[in-house]
Amino acid sequence: MNKVLVTGAQGQLGRDLVKYLLGLGVDVVATDVGELDIADLAAVRQALATGGPQAVVNCAAYNDVDRAERDWRAALDINGLGPRNLAIACEEAGIPLMHFSTDFVFAGDKGSPYTIADEPAPLGAYARSKLLGERMVAGLCRRHFVVRLSWVFGDSGEVNFPRKVLGWAKDREVIRVVDDQVSRPAYTPDLVPPLWKLLKSGAFGLYHLANEGICSRFEWASHLVRSAGLGTTVQPARTADFSEAARRPVYSALDLYPLDDMFGTLPHWRDASDRFLAAIGVKK
Repeated sequence: MNKVLVTGAQGQLGRDLVKYLLGLGVDVVATDVGELDIADLAAVRQALATGGPQAVVNCAAYNDVDRAERDWRAALDINGLGPRNLAIACEEAGIPLMHFSTDFVFAGDKGSPYTIADEPAPLGAYARSKLLGERMVAGLCRRHFVVRLSWVFGDSGEVNFPRKVLGWAKDREVIRVVDDQVSRPAYTPDLVPPLWKLLKSGAFGLYHLANEGICSRFEWASHLVRSAGLGTTVQPARTADFSEAARRPVYSALDLYPLDDMFGTLPHWRDASDRFLAAIGVKK
């Protein structure tokens, strides 16, 4: 596989994927919304015809969970109809499509990690749009990979959770972070090597991928503040203490089988968080 089209290439996952593939000598056609509107089927077909990729990796996503409650059509276009268009075009071209979804497709009431066999039950508009995208890809493109990720963060991300925590801690002596939302952080530099192996494997289907270890938002924030050498106090809070438009799953940790069996486990989220802090220049 020598040529790959990456959509959403300016996002934190897209950037790290493009960087990794270029380092391997892969010919990458990197597009973002300015170059390719995936909600436009004709444009998607033209991009594949012009670029001639051997595979497509869709990193484009609408990730504003709360805004999606009032901006449903935008979430639907990017998370649902865009994947549909890519699936149609990839099926027509006879090439594989890798698409990313989220742990938020689950309700969060299971109490143990969700497997790929568990039935989704999305709680909000964002989650419903992501589930629709999953189903469009699986139903319209035979050569598909749907990979659910959780709590994604990368060095280039501007609005990811670690960046938010550091911003809060910089300006305040005390910050409050929810301890009743639990999942797995997923560090983009750690994700891209197994994603590339999966894309080349031909083992099409549904997968879960994230770093090793499970934590609450509070635990993650506490580690980030401590590792960054900040004196800010992190206090636990409840989701109900904050006014957010969208409901969030309480426990959405993903069971990583079979990807962990295929390619090994990723480093622990604490290790990944420390490398993130070092990469952005704030590690003590």
